[in-house]
Amino acid sequence: MVVAGVGVGANLGDAPATVRAALRALAELPGCRLRAASRLYRTPAWGDPDQPDFINAAAALETASSAPALLEQLLAVEQAFGRVRLPGERWRPRTLDLDLLLYGDQVVDLPQLKVPHPFLHQRAFALMPLSEVLPGAVIPGRGTLADALAAVETCGIAPIGG
Repeated sequence: MVVAGVGVGANLGDAPATVRAALRALAELPGCRLRAASRLYRTPAWGDPDQPDFINAAAALETASSAPALLEQLLAVEQAFGRVRLPGERWRPRTLDLDLLLYGDQVVDLPQLKVPHPFLHQRAFALMPLSEVLPGAVIPGRGTLADALAAVETCGIAPIGG
């Protein structure tokens, strides 16, 4: 079993309810066990600020699945929540976004999957909740989550509860 760090975010519809429901859906994935879920955070939109704030969270998910198989499970959950991924879509509003941020201490470099997430060390909206559920984690090739979080701007990100 491997412990994976999964980022959860949404900014369309009732985003807090969607994020909470998505965390419950992660707990139901075959071959997986939800070890921990973070608080929810309200985050200013990143990349394209002309959209609603995001609600972000993270999950520590114990899994028997390979990283690519886990990614497929995450994409299926997104689709179940109405997410349609469009080619070239970046930084746009979304019903649900699930990102495989960490997969144990492994590095995965495949065309469809890069782990650790290539921009994890730069994104406070992912680092803050992830540090709650995997406080001692290391970002392979980058250092500890704590060090990465200390190096980024967290202004405007605020916990909103569970």
